[in-house]
Amino acid sequence: MPNPSPRTRPTALAVWLVIAGVIGWWAAFQLTIEKFHALTNPGEAASCDFNPLVQCSANLDSWQGSVFGFPNPLMGLTAWAAPIVVGMAILARARFARWFWLLFELGLTLAFVFVIWLISQSIFVLGTLCPWCMVTWAVTIPTFYAVTLYTLHTGLLPAPASIRRGAGKLTGWVPVLTVLSYAAIAVIAQLRLDVLGALF
Repeated sequence: MPNPSPRTRPTALAVWLVIAGVIGWWAAFQLTIEKFHALTNPGEAASCDFNPLVQCSANLDSWQGSVFGFPNPLMGLTAWAAPIVVGMAILARARFARWFWLLFELGLTLAFVFVIWLISQSIFVLGTLCPWCMVTWAVTIPTFYAVTLYTLHTGLLPAPASIRRGAGKLTGWVPVLTVLSYAAIAVIAQLRLDVLGALF
């Protein structure tokens, strides 16, 4: 049974969870404001509409922007509070039961899968890059990597010893994995949407 000692308290992870949660929540808040603006001022461009490629309106007005019957940003306002609370609790020396970490990991996994789907829809279907959406993508990806590697390394997420050791070694590479993920998205967007051509 995993039983991390106080000396192994994941301070760096906690700090990142707070930072990511605040950034993600702010992005969701801005998108919510834009959605309200669109509802009260039909036909007006959103403040984050810069050109046909870089804009929020197309994403917010699409069915993909309200997958569960309400605007996605409202879900973000609720969901991004979780990393903030968890991070602050860890910094306050709280220790969570294994089931809590597993539920947290499940939530982040679902968020990661949802973001990957939204990225694919944005690039391949809508043909747009929503600025505040991209902020959400930017913090969801490393948060998923960091928490997943932590739960694997500590044994909170059941895995063979070799995978646990590998997760421990990869933890320090989260920034590199994140940059590689950003680069992959950028390359796909460039090939599909000719981003550089549209911007310059």
